[in-house]
Amino acid sequence: MLTAHKGDRLVVRGRRQGEPDRNAEILEVRGAQDGPPFLVRWSDSGHTGLYFPSSDAFVRHDESAD
Repeated sequence: MLTAHKGDRLVVRGRRQGEPDRNAEILEVRGAQDGPPFLVRWSDSGHTGLYFPSSDAFVRHDESAD
């Protein structure tokens, strides 16, 4: 299961060759045991919304929070 904390980055790989990855700041974790869904703000558009990640997503943990 994908887990995250507030301040981590969510990265979604491009679906087609040459398509860039997207990333978002995780604003809130709303699932049980630090799992999805995540409230995120997308870096490319500034749009905020709930995201239910699929297998093309991973989390970069905020190492400064330790």
